[in-house]
Amino acid sequence: MLAPIGFVIALVIVAIVAWKRAPVRDCRWRMDRSRDRDGQTFYHCIHCGASTWTDNGKPPKICHRAG
Repeated sequence: MLAPIGFVIALVIVAIVAWKRAPVRDCRWRMDRSRDRDGQTFYHCIHCGASTWTDNGKPPKICHRAG
């Protein structure tokens, strides 16, 4: 009886994690240090073509694709 309940709980957890990552799921951000400026780090997505700068040096958590 506990196995089916555990299986359902695991499916719900996987669905929640996948749903939270949806806005950036396909993006593959690459850092380009040659284009950094004033403490900001430049990133370019090789999947959708978006480009952006971040202040914390980490890749964006959302897709910046236009449209």
